Parts: sequence; structure tokens; C-alpha cells
Amino acid sequence: REQNKELQVSSVKVLGECDGTYPLQKKRHSTEFLRSIGHLRMRGNTGSAVLRVRNAAGEGLHSFFRDQEFILTNTPILTAHDCEGAGEVFKVHGSEKFFKRPVYLTVSGQLQAETTASAMSRVYTFGPTFRAEESMTSRHLAEFWMLEAEMAFIDQLDTLLDVAEASIQESTRYVLENCSEDIAFFNQWIDKSLLERLQKSIDKPFVRMSYTEAIEVLQKHQDKFTYPTTWGSSLQSEHEKYLASEYCQQPVFITDYPAEQKPFYMRANDDGKTVGCFDLLVPGIGELIGGSLREERLG
Repeated sequence: REQNKELQVSSVKVLGECDGTYPLQKKRHSTEFLRSIGHLRMRGNTGSAVLRVRNAAGEGLHSFFRDQEFILTNTPILTAHDCEGAGEVFKVHGSEKFFKRPVYLTVSGQLQAETTASAMSRVYTFGPTFRAEESMTSRHLAEFWMLEAEMAFIDQLDTLLDVAEASIQESTRYVLENCSEDIAFFNQWIDKSLLERLQKSIDKPFVRMSYTEAIEVLQKHQDKFTYPTTWGSSLQSEHEKYLASEYCQQPVFITDYPAEQKPFYMRANDDGKTVGCFDLLVPGIGELIGGSLREERLG
């Protein structure tokens, strides 16, 4: 191969031979195999690239929220409450004896962030979250990291969408600028459309459509889906992926869902049937962010 410099070696000294049982070889290993040797997988190209990209994504998110004058607040990992009563919690063994009551691994820092925002106006949490969901899919993990932001004095859903959109675009731009070689590696070996999708997500505003408009789109293409759609039905994974990957071909906000589908605290819209909330759907993934306005009107 042509190269800029030639290296002439006069001698080689072996400082330490590689153990014959060392599992990594000079070939491409499957993700399943690398998962079985978790203490070594970061030595491979994919594992090390994932760590660098994840680090940059975290830096980009922290930088964005700092610039927007949000305060990082650390919420408890051990907690006595669930989030929205879903019941998908991991119980800490022996907690009744130590704490004198049942204690669980957190499923969300939302409750603590909401009360903190009442004092500090703009806060966010970023840390591990645990869900005891039995579904074995790419959308369900027992442990993952989640960022949750809370803002006081917001009464327009578009304001919330603007912040969510900017947080994704700015952190994506940060990753592209600081991990260009890693993204190029993923684009070549993992997903050949990755770079195009990421670049497209920062080049133009995200699409915004209401739940009602989304249902109308899906009903026009009903032959593509296993699950039928009617107004009031929940959007399935196949519906979300179609809207983002095929119909819009870019990130899309779905807003104003039926009130019956959502928790009681979401702010009611003037139509009396929907609430001010959103899901951000991303091509190749599906739902990436969920959020809502909070109902502040008593009675």
C-alpha cells in the first residue's frame, strides 16, 4: 500500500507474548461473541467506538442544557415509589429489614425533578434507570441511562418541542464533530445509512404532526400494517417506524394524544379530548423522547 512514510526496523524485542487462550483474534467478531466477554469487548473497534460516541453524546447533552441554564440534579437510585404506577420495578432484596419498608431501583427521576423544578425553574437528571419488563426486544432494557428535563412556567407545547429538538440536534452535531472517525466506521461496517440520517437530522427542522393527523396518514396505508388504526388506538411500533422512516423520512413529533391514553397530570387541550404531550419518533429507532405540559389549573 502507498503511504507517506516508510519505517525501517533494525530489531524487534518482544516484551510479553499474548496468551494462547486470548479470545480476540485478527478478524471481525460478532456482537453476540463480544457480549460474552464483556471485560474485553472495548478492546475491539466496535466496542471502543461505542464508548467514545457515548461519551461525546453525554458531553453534548450536558453542554446544551448548561447553555440553556438548566441545573443538573442527581435523583435517588434507591427509592420507595414507582413512576405512574406501571409496576415494572426491581425490588431490593432485604429492603424491609434495612429500610423498614419496601425499596426499589428507580424507574424514573421525574417526581424528584418536578419538585426541584418548582424551586429552581429549570432542572434535568441524567443517570441509570431500571425497568423489570419481560419483553426481549431492542426497545426494552432492564437497565439504561435516561435524561429527564423539567421546566417551570411553560404553557405552550411548541416551547417544549423547541427545547427537545434543539437538545437532539446540538448533541448530534457535537458527536459528528468530535467522533467523525467512529461515525465513519459505523457507517461503513454497521449501518451504511447512519451518517446520512444523522446529517439529515441536524440540517432541517423536525416534522410536527398531531396524533389525529398521524392516524389519518396510517389509515391511508393500512395495508402495510399488522395492527389496524382508529382514533383512540395506541400507536404500535410498526406505526411509529413507518411514520419516521418511510412517511417523513426524518425525526417527527407526534403531539396531542387522546387524554384517555395518558396520565392524569398532562395538560388538557381546549378540545376536551386530547392533552398537550408529544413523542419524538426517529428513523430506524421509533420513540426516542416523550414529554408533556403539566396541568396547573385546579378544578
